[in-house]
Amino acid sequence: MKRYGMTIRIRPGSEEAYRKYHMSVWPEVLEMIRVSDIRNYSIFLKDDRLNSYFEYYGNDFDSDMPKMAAHPKTKEWWAVVSPMQEPLTTRKSGEWWAEMEEIFHVD
Repeated sequence: MKRYGMTIRIRPGSEEAYRKYHMSVWPEVLEMIRVSDIRNYSIFLKDDRLNSYFEYYGNDFDSDMPKMAAHPKTKEWWAVVSPMQEPLTTRKSGEWWAEMEEIFHVD
């Protein structure tokens, strides 16, 4: 298992809609998250920053994520929520959410 932390900004005026959508995430999207071997997935909000945490239990993250991205209902979901997000200018090439470096963990 590998832990991932990612961050992105929420666009001004989008918080209410973003919260509303995440109170009832579409079942097909949740199933695709599970099929992609992601568990213990959370998104946190502070000021204008969204931070996500999840655990990946698969064997090939670089292969599983494009499969998720190709899933029709997930693509539809992202088309709704992505305009509410503003990627960091410091993100790596190809990233939407910027991956954060884990500097501490304790079980």
